[in-house]
Amino acid sequence: MKKIKKRDKIWNIRYNVGDAQNDAHTAALAKELGLSEICTRLLKNRGYDTAEGARGFLRNEDAVLHSPFLLKDLDRAVARIKLALERGEKICIYGDYDVDGVTAVSTMYLYLSSLGADVGYYIPSRAGEGYGLSCAAIDRLAEQGVNLIVTVDTGITAKDETEHAKKYGIDMVITDHHECRPDLPDACAVVNPHRLDCEYPFPELAGVGVVFKLICGFEMTLCRERGEPEIDGVRRICREYADLTAIGTIADVMPIVDENRLIVAMGLKMIADTKRLGLAALIDASSSTSGGDTKKTRKITSGFIGYGIAPKINAAGRISSASKAVELLLAEDELSARRYAEELCSINRQRQIDENRIAEEAMKKIEQSFDPENDRVIVIEDDKWQQGIIGIVASRITEKYGLPSILISFDGATGEAPDPDDTGKGSGRSVKGMNLVEAMNACADLLTKYGGHELAAGLTVKRGKIEQFKQKLNEYAKSCLTEENLRVSYEADCEIDLEEVTIPLVNELQILEPFGVSNPAPLFVLRDLNVERVMQISSGKHTKLLVSRGNTRMYAMYFGMTEFALGVREGDRIDLLASLDINVYRNEKSVQLIVQDHKHSASFIEGKEQEKQRYAEIKSGASFRPEECVLPDRNDFAKVYTLLRKQTRAGNDTITVQNLLHMLTREPGAPINYIKLKFIIRIMHELTICGVEELGDDMYRFTVEFTGTKTSIDKSHILKKLRTQCVRI
Repeated sequence: MKKIKKRDKIWNIRYNVGDAQNDAHTAALAKELGLSEICTRLLKNRGYDTAEGARGFLRNEDAVLHSPFLLKDLDRAVARIKLALERGEKICIYGDYDVDGVTAVSTMYLYLSSLGADVGYYIPSRAGEGYGLSCAAIDRLAEQGVNLIVTVDTGITAKDETEHAKKYGIDMVITDHHECRPDLPDACAVVNPHRLDCEYPFPELAGVGVVFKLICGFEMTLCRERGEPEIDGVRRICREYADLTAIGTIADVMPIVDENRLIVAMGLKMIADTKRLGLAALIDASSSTSGGDTKKTRKITSGFIGYGIAPKINAAGRISSASKAVELLLAEDELSARRYAEELCSINRQRQIDENRIAEEAMKKIEQSFDPENDRVIVIEDDKWQQGIIGIVASRITEKYGLPSILISFDGATGEAPDPDDTGKGSGRSVKGMNLVEAMNACADLLTKYGGHELAAGLTVKRGKIEQFKQKLNEYAKSCLTEENLRVSYEADCEIDLEEVTIPLVNELQILEPFGVSNPAPLFVLRDLNVERVMQISSGKHTKLLVSRGNTRMYAMYFGMTEFALGVREGDRIDLLASLDINVYRNEKSVQLIVQDHKHSASFIEGKEQEKQRYAEIKSGASFRPEECVLPDRNDFAKVYTLLRKQTRAGNDTITVQNLLHMLTREPGAPINYIKLKFIIRIMHELTICGVEELGDDMYRFTVEFTGTKTSIDKSHILKKLRTQCVRI
């Protein structure tokens, strides 16, 4: 198995200080806006280089809610649902099991219920039924007397299912936001901003965003009939449903621009003072570790929703039932709200355990079977992986290896032995440059079902077609993925100095909220920081650094990075790519860095190269001065020998010079530098104090056997020669 090549990560810095004219304009604009130059750079990065434009962005004045009736078929959808209300028909909302689907179902259900509709909802089981509509589900709904199915966040590929529903006299209104195929289902209405014949000016709505526009259109119609201003209807929908729409929009990673930015901004304000009992209970349960009245002190941001709330809502549909998340959002009493919130938190903790286990298994399979020279897409499968979790793991794999990945699970196959007809369900993640849905289109003859977005998609495939699918998918990937596409890149806003990172700056940057795709949380590059301490956090899962430059010291949190994988030692100098955060501990606030990536600084790398070059010069006979600290003494040998003996006894016999230097800094006594350590290792090998096998790239394998016999270092020819090279002035 050939090892997957580790690709260098690229830091693209959008604003580079040094252009005198641009810097002067930034300074003038900052003064006019009353903001710092750093914050003004960020506004310019986002396209706002005038005071008027910047103020409009900050006040959300450049965002408007477009007319919902610009969405193709929205008028037909309103008419059919209105008819169902007038007739007293039984309506079923059919949704997806992720956060977008759950919030879309909840929004549609609450709105129709407020109008007195006979309405229920149906979310398929991820493991038992899989994504989207199914004929079996429609059979069950027909038995329940359903007359109209309204899909939310699903249904755009349900051609056969729509025809099947017609056999029962069930009409279908489809609302979705996934990519469309040329042939749409023959439903009463198909509302999707990605329809080729749809002229809606902003197609990047979430599934719940499409529902939001639908009920806006419905309320506008009712206002028109009552002779009231249509805007009153839109305002009512915003007041009552912007919160759920914001949660689904953030969770589904939709661009936070245009009307999404306006909806999310309104929604976050609603959530901060939420009247929804279930949502309030989930916020409290998510904040329980901090103690006290967290509901009043917790700042509701897009980050808190994306990382604190959304995963818990998502977990229900991943390993249990998405209906539990819907019932939480629909809860009408505090007792049931708390019960559902606690259950979702418990389910999420189990999801995290299962996710880590599957990730470990998946990465072992990759290291064993993936061919990095010939393949551009990682495709792996397993019989027992939970289908609700493989999508998250695929995200981790794509992030780790910088390649598109698809994980397929045959969990639920009933045969005692693997069968070519076993059905596997997969989830994939892609990288910029390869549209995953278009890739699936190229392999459609090998798939039972598929759908999704450009960078995330799901599929169903028979076991017997997996190898053909892998081959065809990789052929497609080779045609569109270049080496440049496969290089992981980060977009940083600008470089700043460590002394510029202050609490006032972090507070100021919050005016750019809400953050998300197309308006990302600010990311900065900080150069040439000294690493004073490296600390393990949460049993080694995370790493905390104490970094400094000049007189400024600060903590930097590196989540999901172990100390071993970090490869940074105390005394190193590093560059950090980081966002800024305020940490609150015992009511004391301090600013900290949240690290996204790191590199050893150019000065540090240059220093290491100079050390290697100097070692080679001295090894070849060059003279050196005493202050270079090259000559080792007996104490130095004892220190290194004791450390090597301890490490080899613990089974760690293969060690790099850098790791040895790091461990030696923690031992008492004078420090040992690179050149001195290299000569100590050579001399120990010369005098057979221990076995030394050089493996290359400053890595050695040591064998240490304690004999009790003392060896005189003065017998070393290497040491004698070194002493003659030392020039004292």
